[in-house]
Amino acid sequence: MDSIDTKRLNDSNANDREFSGCAVLFLGCSSPEHNLLSLYKNEQGKFSVFKVIKLTLTDSVGGLEGYEILKLHDADPFLGVELKFMSVPPCQRFLESYACGSLAQFLSQHASRLLTLLDGVVMETQLKAGIHTLDQNLQDLEICLEHIRQSQPVRLRDDEVTQLEQQLQNSYGPPSQPPQELPRNCFLFQKRVFDDRPLTSADQQRFAAHVGRDWKRVGRALQKNCRALKGPAIDNLAYEYEREGLYEQAYQLLGRFIQSEGRSAKLSRLISALEETKLTSTAEIMLGIQPRD
Repeated sequence: MDSIDTKRLNDSNANDREFSGCAVLFLGCSSPEHNLLSLYKNEQGKFSVFKVIKLTLTDSVGGLEGYEILKLHDADPFLGVELKFMSVPPCQRFLESYACGSLAQFLSQHASRLLTLLDGVVMETQLKAGIHTLDQNLQDLEICLEHIRQSQPVRLRDDEVTQLEQQLQNSYGPPSQPPQELPRNCFLFQKRVFDDRPLTSADQQRFAAHVGRDWKRVGRALQKNCRALKGPAIDNLAYEYEREGLYEQAYQLLGRFIQSEGRSAKLSRLISALEETKLTSTAEIMLGIQPRD
């Protein structure tokens, strides 16, 4: 995709605070046995499908602010996800993630983990705003933003979505207790204590297998306290291992970090970088946290 004219976008969206608009993300699956719509209609699968969608949006937008899910509805053979955006930046990040394929990658990763899909199952997506199919205009972000702006919400958030949001919050456990002093060589993640340790080759492989296109973002976070990753080091890795693909680029990044930092290349530093870049699900995978049904 051609680079976006950022200045033109900034000028056209000067009234960011007044921005609101809707888009509908249609989600499907190439396997009839793993139809997302059917899984969502099943009471046992409803929450897992909702969690997949929520995690996908969180990774794509880079957080939880500036948008909300209004409704999930039957758009056979797709599951329709009606989204409301309240400011330009999250809407822009969502569109960029959708256009470059990151959203589909996040969707596939979360669906494989939470819905236990078989290898080779392809997730299918389509994006609309009103009568406009935005997949046809992804080369021009400003047009997509304008279509979304023109598509104003006609409903409040559905009660079922509200219940699922609450269930998702509850699934992360009870409120935390008053802060306690951490034991030595431990760190906190999602209000839980984990043993810290030097990163291993197994961590390197697991990181490379799951971080995908976001390896450079994690590298930028790690480089703040790692001299070996400063300057052009990350871009040089991207160029040097471009032919080998994303896995090798991510593998070499963490390898460079481990080689440079030695026993100071701790698991806690990697988890902190993943949290900073909003890659919570990847951090969960690195820590072996099992998804909650």
